[in-house]
Parts: sequence; C-alpha cells; structure tokens
Amino acid sequence: MTAHATSTRPAGSGKVYPSAAEALSGLVADGQTLAVGGFGLCGIPEALIAALRDSGAKGLTAISNNAGVDGFGLGLLLETRQIKKMISSYVGENKEFERQFLSGELELEFNPQGTLAERLRAGGAGIPAFFTRTGYGTVVAEGKETREFDGHHYVMETALKADVSLVKAWKADRSGNLVFRKTARNFNPACAMAGKVCVAEVEQLVDVGEIDPDHVHLPGIYVDRIVVNASPEKRIEQRTVSAGAK
Repeated sequence: MTAHATSTRPAGSGKVYPSAAEALSGLVADGQTLAVGGFGLCGIPEALIAALRDSGAKGLTAISNNAGVDGFGLGLLLETRQIKKMISSYVGENKEFERQFLSGELELEFNPQGTLAERLRAGGAGIPAFFTRTGYGTVVAEGKETREFDGHHYVMETALKADVSLVKAWKADRSGNLVFRKTARNFNPACAMAGKVCVAEVEQLVDVGEIDPDHVHLPGIYVDRIVVNASPEKRIEQRTVSAGAK
C-alpha cells in the first residue's frame, strides 16, 4: 500500500455524507489498495464503485472476490484502466478482465475463495498470517512457506489489509452499525474490518437505537463514512428461467 487514507470528516457532521462522491472525497488516491465487498454482483457497493471511477484514481490494487462483469461493478474500473492489480478468487464473468490478464496488462493474485475470506478476516483481526491445507501442491503454493502439522502439509498465507474499504449493507444507523441482508453478508464484514478507513453504502438509514443490538452484524466502530443509496440496481449476474416461464 502506498498512499494511506485518513478520515477527514468535518467536525460535527457525523458519519453520513450526501453523496458517494463526497463520501470518497479526501480518501481515495492513486496507488492505493482497496477492499471491496460483494459476491458476484450481490452485495456490491454500486454507487461507491461508480464514484471511485469518477474520482480518476489510478494504479489501484483491488481486493475483491471477483471483478464484477463488463460494464458493471468493478468492471467499470477495468474499462477505465484504473485497476493495476486484482487480489481475487472468481474471475469467470468478465471478458475485459480476461483480455487484460492474458495480455499482461493486469496483475492477478489468485486465491481460493475461502483463503481470500480468511486473509481478509485475519487482516481485520490483527493476525499477520495463518496456515491452511488449501492449495498445497498447486500453483497457489508457489513461493510460499509450507509446513507439516500432524502428518498434513500446510501453506502459509498472509493477512490482507486495505487503505480504504468499500462495503454494501442493507441498513445502518447514524453511528455506522450495519445490518446485512442474506447473501450480501458475505465478504462485506471482513472487507470492512480489513480497511484503515471504511465507507458503507446502505439502503436504509435510521437513528441510533432503532436497530436491536442483537441484530447488528458489524459494529459502527469499523465504519467511518455512510452514504445512502435507496434504490440500487441489484443486477443479476446470470438469470436462468425454466422453459415456458412468463
């Protein structure tokens, strides 16, 4: 990571910002590492990704399960050549990703999906590295330390941290306590915890005290800025219907 983000929220303004662009103002810069939540197109911070594209920040490293699709999600930043490196798992839905990678224009640090999730979790928990059996004896283990425990071989994986995290939640209160819905509670909490600064895009904003503490999935201590996007597109990556369906 090169440029380190700091929260520059004006005194007394709280965590809520009027637009995605303003929520990213003063945070994003060239050469940063960003952790972006989502699984396919589910639970991605659509407005924040578009604002990141419009910011013009380049030379970015993006930690994300995947790179969206052509023309949507992180695919927007691939089209504008703002991402120089992806640290990801599933990349099979993006033709521009494929083209840039095969032509040597895009760096890729490939991870098994569970390993990627655990690397992010470790980054947020302050754990520098861990051992996993996943990937031993494959290209994933090349150049990494390996050890044997109880007769099994393990690969050492290092934690992931980000300058800025961009996440998507269903509901937030003004202190930044977040509630995720269904599959959107995938990489988002781990991404939020792994970032020095976290910006959350939410569909609903309520006052402090309106969310039952037992229903909070991510405490507000991890969230620095909030922006409301009440009507996200929520595109479906691959829609399949039965024959004759209306």
